[in-house]
Amino acid sequence: MTQMPSLSGHRALPLLDSDVLRTFVTIAESGSFTRAAQQVFRTPSALSMQIKRLEETLGQPLFVREARQVRLTPEGEMLLGYGRRLLKLNEEAVTQFLAPALAGRVSLGTTDDVGTRILPGVLAQFARSHPAVHVDVVVGNSASMLQRLDAGELDLILITAGNPGQEPRGEVVHSEPLVWVGREGGVAVTRSPLPVALAHQGCAWRQMALDALDSAGIGHRVAYTCEHSAGQEAAMLADLAVAPFPRSLIRAPLRRIEPEQLPPLGEYQVALVKRSNLGEASDALAGHVVEAFGETRH
Repeated sequence: MTQMPSLSGHRALPLLDSDVLRTFVTIAESGSFTRAAQQVFRTPSALSMQIKRLEETLGQPLFVREARQVRLTPEGEMLLGYGRRLLKLNEEAVTQFLAPALAGRVSLGTTDDVGTRILPGVLAQFARSHPAVHVDVVVGNSASMLQRLDAGELDLILITAGNPGQEPRGEVVHSEPLVWVGREGGVAVTRSPLPVALAHQGCAWRQMALDALDSAGIGHRVAYTCEHSAGQEAAMLADLAVAPFPRSLIRAPLRRIEPEQLPPLGEYQVALVKRSNLGEASDALAGHVVEAFGETRH
């Protein structure tokens, strides 16, 4: 740790060393000093000394050391968020000066549920790292995105995996539960037959919902259909229907319907599909997308 000079005469706050932060984040993510030491090519005792000095500097314990693993204290959880952000910012700064400048144009296709949740942060961070690259974003359903990719109109696409009649393509970058959702205090879930809001034919969410209701013997009717998840959300907000929805997209006044009321739906997955012979700019954006989804799992 180094001391920041102070012009006012007050004691300056210490600066966090990026090497020590990287050690701390590696231990936190691996859950073990031994595994972390293997990843950073140092001894566990060297890592232990780094963490001890970091704890002394901050005046807080960061790890609870147990027999076979370590876990973060509340203060350690807080520092983990800062550490990841500081390391990423450090990487961006160095990249601006040492990495070869990327330029060009990238066409990215996405479904609307991904576009509203992940892309704003991805595009902002990518623009800071590669300001000379122009990104065109197209929003549509998975089938149309695949067609445009195969026609050479798009470089990368984010699609829902497992749609009926859709061959497995690309790399699964995200998986989370698909759950039943309705309006808080709403009565749609109590109606019989159950009113549901679904996407058009060919959507995995639609098929998963109908299969689950049929298997459970629950009477239902398709009360609302829309190509985009925003349409389903509108129907739920109006208490016209319930709908299958990714858990991470639930926002008040919508709520998850209790599992005992309606049958489970399974996992919803997002796949990243790339056009062959991608350029460096497209590869760089693909890396940012994969990293962003990885962070949502922590």
